[in-house]
Amino acid sequence: MLLEGARIIVFLKNIIDEHKNFGKQIFVLAKMELIKTYKGAAIGPLWAVVKPAFTLFVYWFAFTIGIKKLGHVDVFIHGQTLSFDRFLFMLVGFIPWFFISESITKGAREIRLNRQFVTKINFPVSTIMTFTAIARLYVHLVLSLIMFIIVAFMWGTSWYNLQIFFYMPLMFLFFVFLSWSTAPMCAFSRDLENAIVSIMSGIFWLTGVIYNSYDLPKPLDTIMLFNPINFFVNGYRNSFLYNRTFFEFKTEFVIFLVEFIALFFLGVFNYNRLRKKIPDVL
Repeated sequence: MLLEGARIIVFLKNIIDEHKNFGKQIFVLAKMELIKTYKGAAIGPLWAVVKPAFTLFVYWFAFTIGIKKLGHVDVFIHGQTLSFDRFLFMLVGFIPWFFISESITKGAREIRLNRQFVTKINFPVSTIMTFTAIARLYVHLVLSLIMFIIVAFMWGTSWYNLQIFFYMPLMFLFFVFLSWSTAPMCAFSRDLENAIVSIMSGIFWLTGVIYNSYDLPKPLDTIMLFNPINFFVNGYRNSFLYNRTFFEFKTEFVIFLVEFIALFFLGVFNYNRLRKKIPDVL
């Protein structure tokens, strides 16, 4: 047990050293990743805004103009019921979801998509998941700024908004750690990659992106606390709509913290177990 713990510490130190030594290259590659993603498109990086905007519009139209005509969302907060415009409610939920869904699906195939760094260039594999995640974070920052402007205009601002600087780095790290497990395994198996893509629509409906998970009947509201994606969606809404701090939900935060630590060690274990075999399968 002590030997395994020592190995994890040594391996973690190697990852930190790799990121420190290739720090400048990581940010340059993140920029190149963005350029590569939107290369050849007539409107270029604007697709980073157009695609999420269209998705949000479709869901808003379905719920507001469609059959059910659900124009508002009522949420019980601090002893009173507040009514939120459904567009605003969904906007704040979708912004973290766009980053999360891409981090899960694209993060799982980053090693395969960037195989040249593994087979042709002497480049630390662990940094592949980092620079691609940073590229997605750039897009997320732009979308978050647009969200903030809309929320400020339609709802107002408060110091609670600053909590995004707590939730956003946590979200970034959480899904980088997840990719430490999924990317090496997907390099070995396309079936896992296809399975991840297939279950994403189900994960969407099991996460409170378009509804308030706190208002679900028992025991569903408790079960939802174990969904780490839900932690971030609720976190953004707590920051921009509900005006509530993360420590008002101690149980949810403790559960997430346990999952965060467990995912970190699982990612370290899986990456360390598979990294030397990756060049052979690519």
